[in-house]
Amino acid sequence: MNPKRQSVLFLLVMSALSSLLFYSCANRGMGPQGGPKDETPPKVLKEKPLNGSLNVEPKQIVVEFDEYIQLDKVSDNVLVSPPQQRPPEVKAVGKKLQVNFAEPLLDSTTYTIDFGAAICDNNEKNVFEGYSFSFSTGDVIDTMQISGLVLNAEDLNPISGVIIGVHTDNADSALTTMPFTRIARTDSEGFFSIKNLKHGTYRLHGLQDVSKDYLYQPGEGLVIYDSLLTPVCHQEWLTDTLWTDSLTVDTVTQQLTTVYEPDNLLLFFFREDKQRHYFVRALREQPHYFTLYFAAPQDSLPQLQPMGDDWMQYAICQPNITNDTIVYWLVDSAAIKMDTIAFEMTYLKSDSVYQLQPQTDTVRAIYRAPRISEKARRQMERNKKTPRVAISTNGKSPFEIYTPLQLNTATPLTAIDRTKISLYQEIDSLKKPLPFSLVPTDSASMHYEISYPWEAESTYGIAIDSAALTDVYGSVNEAFTASFKIRSLDEYSTLVINVEPFTPQAVIQILDEKDQVVRTLPALEGGTKFQYLPPKSYYVRMFIDYDGNGVWTTGDFLLHRHPEPVYYFHSKLTLRANWDFEETIRYLERPQDEQKPDELIKDAAAAKK
Repeated sequence: MNPKRQSVLFLLVMSALSSLLFYSCANRGMGPQGGPKDETPPKVLKEKPLNGSLNVEPKQIVVEFDEYIQLDKVSDNVLVSPPQQRPPEVKAVGKKLQVNFAEPLLDSTTYTIDFGAAICDNNEKNVFEGYSFSFSTGDVIDTMQISGLVLNAEDLNPISGVIIGVHTDNADSALTTMPFTRIARTDSEGFFSIKNLKHGTYRLHGLQDVSKDYLYQPGEGLVIYDSLLTPVCHQEWLTDTLWTDSLTVDTVTQQLTTVYEPDNLLLFFFREDKQRHYFVRALREQPHYFTLYFAAPQDSLPQLQPMGDDWMQYAICQPNITNDTIVYWLVDSAAIKMDTIAFEMTYLKSDSVYQLQPQTDTVRAIYRAPRISEKARRQMERNKKTPRVAISTNGKSPFEIYTPLQLNTATPLTAIDRTKISLYQEIDSLKKPLPFSLVPTDSASMHYEISYPWEAESTYGIAIDSAALTDVYGSVNEAFTASFKIRSLDEYSTLVINVEPFTPQAVIQILDEKDQVVRTLPALEGGTKFQYLPPKSYYVRMFIDYDGNGVWTTGDFLLHRHPEPVYYFHSKLTLRANWDFEETIRYLERPQDEQKPDELIKDAAAAKK
């Protein structure tokens, strides 16, 4: 080759290599792209025995997929119907799913295994949803189905994880004496479908099966349904329309489909007002008082019998409104100095069937003083101040026009000099004295209310002279003042709610954007007026107060009492300042499962976790 041509060829090769090297360096960060992300769930390749097999009694079921799989939350997702006392072992082995039965199968019975969202691929965790495997130990597979929706009775949220089952025994007692004949579990939208039923008549119940025995145990949430159910099926022609675009029809097809009914049951889940009553603990945070904690509200106070000196005759009992948290203030100086307060306590405790029985325990309320050095102790003694009655109030600006003024002390009072307490209205630079009453709101004389017809945009104040209040330990207060201004009426909205058809048993609740109750009033025939609402977004809920106690009442299994029905106004109400709004809740116009606004809906079971 001509040397000149060799030189030119060499330069061209070197130039190409340099360009390739530069491109490689410039794109080094990109690396191999590996193609698009895998979003395809696993696919079934083989089943042994075949899905839908007859006259089989397999000890093991094997399903092979087209890729490696893993299982997620088997106990929450996989459900065998009819239920088994010893659930089968369900595991993933490479590309295979294995189900190993732990107990013998029933004769001439259709079995269904619903895998829910348990199966997913090994890499991207794409879920293979809705996979169900059926077989029969006899010569026929039963095909009837019952479907529906379960809502939480109190707030109409769908509720997941509830076992919905049927019994061939039509007595209500079947729920407490025998496992379900067939079962299903509600999904995150509250939907359920009990499959592979025989022809016949059934009693239906629902159960939050905490005990995992498919029997109702007191304290478990449940669903009760009054009517007996007879599943049926029929053929229907379903029409499907394919569109070329938004205006042009391409093809209209019809397909003969089997429809199983009932397929639209609307069920309501509730938890009974039955809590296990027991004593939790005694806590003595300071030497001059101790607190008793109980697991549930008490109808009556416990009976205490001191062991040793009778400090009870001087003690002050301060229960909360439900009697499940009770503070005992020790007044006797000898008792205050004791490290341990011992007593016998008789109270009501739940037995195994939630019946309340008297129970007597020996209780010790122990005060453990913090350990401090001698130097720190002497310093504390030098800096020790005369104890004073601590006062607090809710009197802060801006103050709501409908709110009473609250006055609180940190210790129980024995004396109040009302001549040293004044309520006043600030007009210009003057303080106009106002008449008022001081009403105690607790049994220990620690909390008081002052109600007054406040005027919008006015400023009020309370003044308490020193030594106006004396507590059980002989301490008095220092001088105290608080000033607060009432909001302007222009800052409020008014909402009037009408109920159609009207029922005097209706109770209306105004809710915030977290589905929490803001105000509650009984329904009035001319409309229920909610005044002084801050201008923002609200929702409306109502319930039928059958027992007339003013609060929503849940159901009771033994009494066969359903929860009081709940309804929602279907949309959000956005209120503006200084405006009056009026709306009508037509609570029978829509089914209850279509009433609650979408933005409020959440899985009731998940919300409890």
